[in-house]
Amino acid sequence: MNAIALALRDAAAALSPVTQTPRLDAELLMAHALGIPREALLLGRHDGAVPPGFATLLARRLRHEPIAYITGTRAFWTIDLAVGPGVLVPRADSETLIEAAVEHFAGTSGPRTILDLGTGSGALLLAALDQWPEATGIGIDASDTAIKVARGNVRRLGMTGRARILSGGWTGTGGAHDLILCNPPYVATGDTLPPEVRDFEPASALFAGADGLDDYRRIAPLIGGQIAPGGIAAIEIGHAQAVAVTALLRAEGLPARVRRDLAGHDRCIIVYPVRL
Repeated sequence: MNAIALALRDAAAALSPVTQTPRLDAELLMAHALGIPREALLLGRHDGAVPPGFATLLARRLRHEPIAYITGTRAFWTIDLAVGPGVLVPRADSETLIEAAVEHFAGTSGPRTILDLGTGSGALLLAALDQWPEATGIGIDASDTAIKVARGNVRRLGMTGRARILSGGWTGTGGAHDLILCNPPYVATGDTLPPEVRDFEPASALFAGADGLDDYRRIAPLIGGQIAPGGIAAIEIGHAQAVAVTALLRAEGLPARVRRDLAGHDRCIIVYPVRL
């Protein structure tokens, strides 16, 4: 067994108490240290010495720092995003919102205008724009750090002419959009989180009051007027919040249904414009 293979084995063993994906984490760190994609590592780039920076990267992960912050990137849907401290790390669970939109617009030319409320890194907006190349969109966030990161991702992905990132809140742009995407904070203040989330990711993007519903209470009265006829809003929820969030939306006269993620957990509320 060569040096890199040994280092990967030892790193995975060391990471076992820290992460549920120790081998994957070790491979991502090694590939980053080597300056190659993980796929290239898996296809046989195992010769030579272990790069000198690998030990430092491993030490950071052993302190629970998220992989995405260490490598500076995160894959989401069909795109790769730059991420870093101050923005929420995109999760695969959030792809449920894109899946819901793909299903809704199947058989059509897709949404023409997209709005992403609480855009963070721009993950949902830019994934949707990659899915529908003819669409344009706006991402809105209250965080200056998130706005800077999202604008950087717009440039990196070559979407400057199609995407704008603005400062603001749940009120949006004042207009209606074919597709609204929204991943608001939904963690209750007393909930226990893994160290890599609790100690590193921004609290403002995570916590939403004693029951985790504060931002949904703000969103529910505002979202209906922002959905164009024939469009939808896809709003992410915590796995135990479907009943409460659906009730908030229906109290505003908005038709809503729940979509589950690949693990079978309630993950997305699909909201339809009011039928007059």
